[in-house]
Amino acid sequence: MLGLTGCADPAASAPGPGGDAVTVVSCGQELRFAAPPERVVALDQSSTETLLELGLVDRMVGTANVKTKVAPEYAEDYAKVPVLAPKNATSEQVLAATPDFVVASFKAQYTADRSGTRGELAELGLPSLVSATDCPEQNPADMTPFDLLFSDYEALGRIFGIEERAAALIAEQRAVVTAAAETGAAVSGKPTILWLYSTFNGTPYVAGGIGVPSEMSGLVGAENAFDDVAESWPEVSWERIAERDPDVIVVGDLSERGAPGDSADEKIAMMRAHPAMSQLTAVRENRIIRVPGIEMDPSVRSVNTLGLVAKGMRDLGYAR
Repeated sequence: MLGLTGCADPAASAPGPGGDAVTVVSCGQELRFAAPPERVVALDQSSTETLLELGLVDRMVGTANVKTKVAPEYAEDYAKVPVLAPKNATSEQVLAATPDFVVASFKAQYTADRSGTRGELAELGLPSLVSATDCPEQNPADMTPFDLLFSDYEALGRIFGIEERAAALIAEQRAVVTAAAETGAAVSGKPTILWLYSTFNGTPYVAGGIGVPSEMSGLVGAENAFDDVAESWPEVSWERIAERDPDVIVVGDLSERGAPGDSADEKIAMMRAHPAMSQLTAVRENRIIRVPGIEMDPSVRSVNTLGLVAKGMRDLGYAR
């Protein structure tokens, strides 16, 4: 199994002349698989849950950096996977698991002080995959974050020889996207949504114009309040949020992560106590939708939050 350099999106090629080899191009590296991997390490929660959803628990020899409890439907299988590190795994920890494939949702996992760079892993003959959602610039411009997420499932399906399983997952999640779009079509006007992910020392981090919250906003007939900021999670101020006066506020709950201000209750309390935020109609009239914070980043669970926001928009009277 070899890791070769290249540059493109993570679409997989057809098997080679022998019927076995599969080539995948992932975020600037071309990976060739002579056979399905048997020992896989997932470097973060999103990639871990994707592999579990695809029924690959028997191929997993390590996981790391799980920020909250895994979803209940994955708990039994997750308990079978060795935890290499509660936070970011080091290259020593990754290599000690003797993997033949490494997957991650974010490029930031592959650094010298974490699991090792992708180049370093490739020199060891160890292919590494990054979610297409973290490499949008290397994919067709018309691919949405959900399209990119689904391309991950397709690539993994080809790599592991489970194409039908991956196709079924894509079809299931596309149905949720379609249902959300039907809700959005019934929304009049263009309400704005603020996506409040986390706070650090009392400073809020919200969804910018890059990422899945922006797409989810459009699907439900709204607009992300900070779509004009070309970042995934920009740091802003409460005053700046108040100036934008969002119609609806989506609050991510990260209470299991345990940092101050991580829970949805704490974030809502901050808004109610802030002189400017407390005067917003969305706060006074409780136009607030709670969602699992981890689902605000693209993952196999993001469609759940999409469904929650679509339902919230209906419950708030924006769609009938």
